[in-house]
Amino acid sequence: MRRLPVLTALTALAATFALTACTDASTGSGTSPTDGGSAAASFDPSSIAKDDAIAAMLPADVVEAGTLTVGTNATYAPAEFIGEDGKTIVGYDVDLAKAVGAVLGLDVEVSNADFSAIIPAIGSKYDIGVSGFTITPERLAEVNMVSYFRAGEAYAVAAGNPKDVDPSDVCGLSIAVQTGTVEDDALDELMAECEAAGKPEITPLRYASQADVTTNLVGGKADVMYADSQVVAYAVTQTDGQIEQLGDIFADSLHGIAIAKDDTALAQAVQAAVQKLIDDSDYTTILDAWGNTSGAVTTAELNPVVS
Repeated sequence: MRRLPVLTALTALAATFALTACTDASTGSGTSPTDGGSAAASFDPSSIAKDDAIAAMLPADVVEAGTLTVGTNATYAPAEFIGEDGKTIVGYDVDLAKAVGAVLGLDVEVSNADFSAIIPAIGSKYDIGVSGFTITPERLAEVNMVSYFRAGEAYAVAAGNPKDVDPSDVCGLSIAVQTGTVEDDALDELMAECEAAGKPEITPLRYASQADVTTNLVGGKADVMYADSQVVAYAVTQTDGQIEQLGDIFADSLHGIAIAKDDTALAQAVQAAVQKLIDDSDYTTILDAWGNTSGAVTTAELNPVVS
């Protein structure tokens, strides 16, 4: 879930447990929060056959080009980030884009770009944008959007919840967040609410990287980690279950693939391709590889109604 303006706190991530947090904005199994491994083997799009009926929906210029160009901002693990080789963009958004290309019978070219520069370049530099874009009325006024994921915020605690943390009342606890994120701002609000209610104070633990947030939860310095739901899910995988999500996801919203507003044909083809991936379970295979089936949707909607 990314903020409308990109956060400067989001920087390119090193190969050490590449995790980022909520902004309005490579394979293997990690064993610790500082392990450089990724969630699992990236999905192989060669396993997906072209769907001739869906491919026939494509506009002629895309068919002639033979390549689906994709813009993304590779600073948002596990959705999109730089892999262990220091150059390859990986993540579930990347795997999904490649799978869409396979359904459409197209090669896929994924390019790293500034988050704020992607949507303005849709239809010129890029055919589509896939970068954890929250679907908002403002974005729907600029581009077509196909929903493919639901994400929000979540808490995490040490496995087994040894301190018996109640997700409905986190007053009196030490809570770790990444600076510059939505959760960082929300933590201030939580602290104010606890103070106003006369409850024990929250001890804020703010770190520049999500890796440090996770490390301090695993190490016991923090009672609670507060981050994006998909970041929490990925952290559970990367720590081999040393932590667990606490309670339900909240403040959730849909993420969407962005397509040019005047390119209805491509938007409809992408929507049909994503829906086929959902129906054929390739979609859940992709999300499962990155520990994020909790964000799965059952329907890919074109320009869903959101508030």
